[in-house]
Amino acid sequence: MAGSNQLASDGTFGGNGQNRAALRGLPAIHAVLAYVEAEALSAELPRDLLVESARAILGEARADVLAGVGPIDLAPQSLAAAAISLARKIHRPFHCRVINATGIVLHTNLGRAPLAKTALAAALAVSGYSNLEFDLGTGKRGKRIGGVGPLISRLLGAESGTAVNNCAGATVLVLRALCAGREVVVSRGQLVEIGGNFRLPEIFEVAGVRLIEVGTTNITRIEDYRRAINSQTAALLRVHTSNYRVTGHTEAPGAKAMALLAREKGVWFIDDVGSGAVHFASLPGFEDEPDPRIGLLAGAHLTLMSGDKLLGGPQAGLVAGQADLIQLVEKDPLFRALRLDKMSLAALEATLRLHLDPDRAWREVPALAMLGLSADQISQRAQVWAGQLTGAPGLESLAVIPERSPVGGGALPGQSLPTWVVALRGRGKSDDQLAAELRNQSPPIICRVQGGLVLLDPRTVTIEEEVEMLAGVKSALRESRTGG
Repeated sequence: MAGSNQLASDGTFGGNGQNRAALRGLPAIHAVLAYVEAEALSAELPRDLLVESARAILGEARADVLAGVGPIDLAPQSLAAAAISLARKIHRPFHCRVINATGIVLHTNLGRAPLAKTALAAALAVSGYSNLEFDLGTGKRGKRIGGVGPLISRLLGAESGTAVNNCAGATVLVLRALCAGREVVVSRGQLVEIGGNFRLPEIFEVAGVRLIEVGTTNITRIEDYRRAINSQTAALLRVHTSNYRVTGHTEAPGAKAMALLAREKGVWFIDDVGSGAVHFASLPGFEDEPDPRIGLLAGAHLTLMSGDKLLGGPQAGLVAGQADLIQLVEKDPLFRALRLDKMSLAALEATLRLHLDPDRAWREVPALAMLGLSADQISQRAQVWAGQLTGAPGLESLAVIPERSPVGGGALPGQSLPTWVVALRGRGKSDDQLAAELRNQSPPIICRVQGGLVLLDPRTVTIEEEVEMLAGVKSALRESRTGG
C-alpha cells in the first residue's frame, strides 16, 4: 500500500479524508472486467490472467489515490486497457524473434547463426510425424542419424560422420567412448573455458579421462607430446582456441606432426576445430580459422566442430573420421542422452546439403552471406536507413560512420570486419535508455551502445526486416522524447 495510509479497525482507510473520498470514483472490479472481457477474445488471453491483471491495476490505482498521486484516469475503459496491456506483457512468450542490429553475426546470446530458409522449411516439414527412426525402404526401425551422417562424411572427406546436440557434448562423448579411464594429452595453451564457466579440465573429469598437460601457455612442441606418451595414453587432443588468441612468441605443432606421432605411438589423434570454417580460406580475416578437412587429410582419427557457428546451421556437435571410431561413439550410452531432435536433424541436413555447393552456401546460408558482405554494400544500406530516419521526432543526432563488426560466437577472437553503422542519439534520454526503448519494441531491436551513441549495423539485418526495424526505431525515438 502506497503512502502512510493504514487499514483502521473500522475497516476504513486512515490518512487524508480527501483521498479517501476520491476512492468513491474507483470503479468496481466487475465494471472493469466488462470492458476487459469484451476484448478477451480478440486479445487471445486467458480469462483468469485478465481478471488477475484487472485486480492488479485496480490495486495500483487505489494505492495511487490514497498516496495523493494524480491526476489518475479512473475510467473503467482506461483501467481495462491497462489491465489488458499488463496481461499481454505477462503472457508474452519468453523466447521471441528479435532484430539483430549489432552487426555481430554469430551472437551467442541471440542464438548464434540464423538458419537458412531451406533449413527452416526442412525443420517445419518434420514438425509432425516423420521418419525420424523409420526406414522407409524396409518398413523397419531406422537410424536417427542416417540423414546427416553420410553428408558430414561427404562434406569433410571422412570415412564416417555423426552428430550430437553441441560441440562440448561431442567432446565429452568422444573422450568417454574412446579414452575413459586412460590419459589424454593436451597443450596447456589449449585448456579453454567456453561460455557459462565450463572448462576443458571439467569436461575431462565428466568423461572419466585423466588430463595430461604439456608445454606452456605460449609454447608447446611435438617433443612435449612425445615425452608425455606412455602405456596409459589413449589420445592426443588438439583444441582450437576459438574464443581467444595467444600472440607473440608462440609455437605449436601442426596437425600433420601430431597425426604422425599418434600413429607412431599407437594412440588416437582427436582434432577439435571449434567453429568449423569449411569454405573460408578465401575470405580475408579468416586465414587462421582451421578448416576441419585439413586435420582429417593430415591423418587425424577424428575431428570435431560446431554446427551453429561458421557452418551456419542449428546447434550441433559434428564428429567425422574413422568409421570404426564413429561406431564406438554411437554405441556409447551417452550418445542417446546427447542426441539431436527431429527438427534440428532436418535443419542440419538441409544446411549440410547447401554446403556441398559452396557458391550456393555463400548465397543462402545467412551467416555466410552476412560475413561476405563488403563495407561498400553495408554503407549503401546505412545511408538509406539514415535518410529514412532523418527528421524523426525525438531524434537529437544521426550520422553514418565507419566501424567494425565482430564475428562473435567464439569465432575469430579479436578480429572483426569493416562495416558502416547508423549512429543515433535520442533527445532527452541516455544511450542506455534509448537501447532499452529499442528492446521494448515488437519485435525487439538489439543494438550496440558505444561512446554515448546507439549503433545500428546493417550487416545482420535482413532486407525483409528493414521496414519493421525502421518503424521500431522511430517508435523508440518518440518514446524516448516523451518518456515512454
